[in-house]
Amino acid sequence: MQLFDYDDSNIKSVYSYAKKLEGMTFNDILEEYERSPIKKYGAKLYDIDCSTNINESPTVYGEGNKNLSLNSKSKGQLGNFIEKYYFGYEPNGKQEADLSKIGVEIKQMPIDMNKKGEYHAGERLSITNISYKEPVEDDFYKSHVWEKIRCILLIQYLRDKSIDRLDYVIKFVNFFSPPKEDLKIIMEDYRQINEKIKQGKADELSEGDTLYLGACTKGATAEKSKKPQYYGDHTLARKRNFCFKISYMNYVLRNYILKESVPCESIVKSEINENFIDYVIGLIERHIGKTDKELCCMYNRPYNNNKAQWKDLSFRMLGIKSNQAAEFEKANIVVKTIRIEENGIIKENMSFAPFKFRDLLEERWENSQVFNFFESTQYLFVNFKKQGDSYTLIGAQLWHMPYKDLNEVVYKEWDNYRKIIKNGIIFKKEFKKNGKIEIKNNLPGMKDTEIIHIRPHAQHAAYKLKDGFIEGNIKRDADELPNGEWMTKQSFWLNRDYVLKQLKSK
Repeated sequence: MQLFDYDDSNIKSVYSYAKKLEGMTFNDILEEYERSPIKKYGAKLYDIDCSTNINESPTVYGEGNKNLSLNSKSKGQLGNFIEKYYFGYEPNGKQEADLSKIGVEIKQMPIDMNKKGEYHAGERLSITNISYKEPVEDDFYKSHVWEKIRCILLIQYLRDKSIDRLDYVIKFVNFFSPPKEDLKIIMEDYRQINEKIKQGKADELSEGDTLYLGACTKGATAEKSKKPQYYGDHTLARKRNFCFKISYMNYVLRNYILKESVPCESIVKSEINENFIDYVIGLIERHIGKTDKELCCMYNRPYNNNKAQWKDLSFRMLGIKSNQAAEFEKANIVVKTIRIEENGIIKENMSFAPFKFRDLLEERWENSQVFNFFESTQYLFVNFKKQGDSYTLIGAQLWHMPYKDLNEVVYKEWDNYRKIIKNGIIFKKEFKKNGKIEIKNNLPGMKDTEIIHIRPHAQHAAYKLKDGFIEGNIKRDADELPNGEWMTKQSFWLNRDYVLKQLKSK
């Protein structure tokens, strides 16, 4: 291989050169660089159009240099590494595309492999920073976002935390441009983010505001990364980047790169004049007033009164038979049917994040399961109300947790649980009349919290306490506490009263 042997004015040449990265590690790249007599790319550039088809490019990933020290907390270093040591130019903070003369942006991202050997996107794909120094660009096609995403050289490497990062292997290299059907939603996401910024609410931005294109946090700590906003009263706001959400990148990997046969159906079957969310809500709300029995009859589904029934009906109203909507997979939208009883309450709480005690204590708020789930997840609430012996559809809404609820109330409740677990959960035995022993603890319950609480997440109760008390299947149903005791596995739940307050139609 000869480094920098490509013509950056020719997109086919760039592709062919990038393709050679597949199978290499970052160490391999560095070794080639050290052997090369040329240390910098020097060809002239000129304008050329970029194809918008994803399947025209390969994938490249690599890391490596035995003498190179990489900061494990710096996510961007591997991308910078490839730009410098493989493409031969110094990374810069310019808003134009990396290979600006042909409009190609070089992006790298990790992919992970699960226990089944399946690949998944490892993280969101950062696109470009959101500037608070000047007015926003309303015209999407004149924006830095479009400049960065119209033709991406997407380099995906396999992350394995058991080995040195420089030994990560580059698996796939491809050109990617958002398909037409995705671009319409991306443009609406861009508009929504800009509208919030123009309202002087950049400090309240959240990935959950939008579908495919998000506004992700950037910076080591919240306080250090805050900057005054251009709009409004110039309130300090977290530095953020435009990004493709991890759910969107996972769909790109599975459907466009791996070309897996994913059983997803599109909700939008043809061109629509309204925005996607309005269209989705309209599909459901045209059925308002119909009972679950009538809907089962309408969509030829048996009425069996099990939990899956109402979720199935929600997807049928959207024209989806598989309960897997492509747009929801890309946007990380969770469909949740809410059944309100005649007395106006919801019987069930909502489970959302099982955890291990030791992992919980090692988390920081902004890398925690709880924060990242609500920061990036949206719910489609499909609401039914009990009337006699059936439930009647009363409405639907897209919901994500408000910024202040998450970063003030949920944060305090999450942190309080961590403190109790760190200091040692206090267990108390209660002897029942039937001779059984019930274990109580001092973790706050649903009545003690406003938004989230902890509840068991296991088949049966299981304990192994310091006084020798043992109950249940410890290996299957329990998790070890920091002090060496074991208790039933737990997960976080949304309080049902809080959910009820979020519903627009009650």
